[in-house]
Amino acid sequence: MTKNIITINDINAGELDIYQRFTEPQLVHIYEPGMGLFIAESKHVILRALDAGYEPVSVLSEDKDLTKDGAEIIARCPEGTPVYTAPFNVLANLTGFELTRGLLCAMRRRKMPHFTELLEKCNARRIAILEGVVNPTNVGAIMRSAAALNIDAVLLTPDCADPLYRRAARVSMGTVFQIPWTYICDSREEWEQTGPESLQQSGFKLISMALKKDSMLLSDPKLKQYDKLAIILGSEGYGLCENTLQKCDHTVMIPMSHEVDSLNVAAASAVAFWELTK
Repeated sequence: MTKNIITINDINAGELDIYQRFTEPQLVHIYEPGMGLFIAESKHVILRALDAGYEPVSVLSEDKDLTKDGAEIIARCPEGTPVYTAPFNVLANLTGFELTRGLLCAMRRRKMPHFTELLEKCNARRIAILEGVVNPTNVGAIMRSAAALNIDAVLLTPDCADPLYRRAARVSMGTVFQIPWTYICDSREEWEQTGPESLQQSGFKLISMALKKDSMLLSDPKLKQYDKLAIILGSEGYGLCENTLQKCDHTVMIPMSHEVDSLNVAAASAVAFWELTK
């Protein structure tokens, strides 16, 4: 198989714009009306994206990695895929390259399925809903916990951080390419108006994670009796909106000690997933 190895002599070359000069939101829309790009970083994350069928557009590799970590990735890419390479001291001028462990891969996004199609396809019984979780680190960590702790699918409101952003995918250790996920609505307004009801119409009992006086304990046996359960987690600063809290079937809390008022949303998700998927 012929590989298109291209040595970088000019860090300002146009071919490297997607790695250096485009923001992640710009990459999402780069080919509109077609699907855009995302950047996967590190061997582990890139391989999981390839395993999931994502199409590589180009690879950026430190020259010493061409015969090491990069070799397996390059072998998996279609014939003719551009592989840009240079010594580390050259690539270090690319924003964030020092975080990549020597490898970046630009990949095409795919059209996201409608949430009802996704839930039916994976026969979902335990799902997570992320409402306005804007920190990519938290989104990535929640994805990793969901994949590890028997959550069937993750649904996100459109104002969440993009799970395919570099940091989110990296923190997830590539599990964002393993667990089924999609957006539940086209806008936050649509979620608030019809989202909870649409899940309930699909047979899900909705539980919101919130510290309220009337909240059930996470360990309440009643919660495990439901055939289909949706665990809703809110933003780090504001939690869930009042509309969501009112429409849920139950509000659930994790008991706290030492006068700690709450857990980080990613930590809370892991506790909830472990308890509610037993």
